[in-house]
Amino acid sequence: MSLATEAPHTLEEVAVRFSPDGTPMAVRHDGHIWTVDPDVHATHWFTRESWWDTQHRAPIGIGDVVSVEHWQLQTKLASNPELLTFTLRRDPLATQWLLESIS
Repeated sequence: MSLATEAPHTLEEVAVRFSPDGTPMAVRHDGHIWTVDPDVHATHWFTRESWWDTQHRAPIGIGDVVSVEHWQLQTKLASNPELLTFTLRRDPLATQWLLESIS
């Protein structure tokens, strides 16, 4: 994947390392570790998934099937001080984070 100023939605799996308080510290993507800039505020929010469009029914007691978690982070490589914005998402009941876009 090339790093363009405005990359399209990728939905590529990435590994995210979190601090003890739950804030992202680093993202492993494309064979590199991208460090989250601690001086720039990371944005965290939730959206709702319309599970009824993708599933016939939600099983009883399975947990939260509608909350999609998002993070927007300013990241950089150790070899390059240029900041890039990563937008990450984790779908309901998923354990894997997805890289939604890079800009």
